[in-house]
Amino acid sequence: MAVKFSEVVELSQAELVAKGREMRQELFNLKLQKASSQLEKPSRLRDLRRGIARVETQLSVLRQQADAK
Repeated sequence: MAVKFSEVVELSQAELVAKGREMRQELFNLKLQKASSQLEKPSRLRDLRRGIARVETQLSVLRQQADAK
């Protein structure tokens, strides 16, 4: 399941941090599966990296808005 930007925008800063942590853990597990040749969906790695980037981008936006106030 890919994370859509519209879903990310609706989350609070704490939820984004938790989601990012969860996605990074899943990415780590998938990389281990890839190393042991047990990975079934290689495209999931790409989706996760992009999802993490979306979460980090939104976190950055929220931090900039907080600093501006």
